Amino acid sequence: MKLLLIPLGIGLFAGIMAGLCGVGGGIVMVPAFVYFLGMEQKAALATSMAVIVPTSLMAIGRFQQSGLVQWHIFWPTAIGAIFAAYFATGWVRKLSNDQLTKIFAVLMILVGVSMLFKKSA
Repeated sequence: MKLLLIPLGIGLFAGIMAGLCGVGGGIVMVPAFVYFLGMEQKAALATSMAVIVPTSLMAIGRFQQSGLVQWHIFWPTAIGAIFAAYFATGWVRKLSNDQLTKIFAVLMILVGVSMLFKKSA
């Protein structure tokens, strides 16, 4: 039962963060999978990417109802992201879990600091 409740809790929190802030996969699920479920960084990253698919589809549908999805931005961004993700997954296989964890930590710090000091529009 505990094995089911922890991922469910992670999913609920990640879904709330995805809906409110547009984040959930990397920022919420990857560290939670590592710390609460004992997954290796690579497995946590791969599992998070798999969970993002249904999460994104649900959010896209809901946001599209409000006319918020900017499709002219979506398509070129999606094409670039698909292309980059193909190559990045190859890099992941070559890096150690420790190296990936450090890269992830630096990214989280940089994003956090930039958001903290960003001026509102």
